[in-house]
Amino acid sequence: MTESWEATDVGVLRLPSGRMVRGRGLRHALPAGSTPTYAVHLLGKTPPEVPWEADWLRWPDFRLPADHARARELLTRAWDRADTDRVEVACGGGRGRTGTALACLAVLDGVPADRAVAFVRSHYDRRAVETPWQKRYVLRFAG
Repeated sequence: MTESWEATDVGVLRLPSGRMVRGRGLRHALPAGSTPTYAVHLLGKTPPEVPWEADWLRWPDFRLPADHARARELLTRAWDRADTDRVEVACGGGRGRTGTALACLAVLDGVPADRAVAFVRSHYDRRAVETPWQKRYVLRFAG
């Protein structure tokens, strides 16, 4: 069964393929509207419990994922599941790590790596992907 985000759901990025993924900051209240069916939490410490299926990717604030192979595995899983599920990626504030992960999902979706950060900034949050090394991570994610 396909469980998609609604057009009114806050923080939802529509990828070129039509897949939709919500980005958000876990420090903020859960937005009104639909809830995820699957989430990837991008945090340096154990994430809070949620009533939907979720995976944790250890990713300290302003840094890069602790395990690059695990990051590729979970982001690929999130992209795959976004075809049929309401997928959310979330860090503390919803910009740096979340924006970087969304840019990686855009790369998986066919956006050229050198345009993925601009795509996310244009369609999700203009301040997404906060550090130079996060930008480089997206470029290298394609390879």
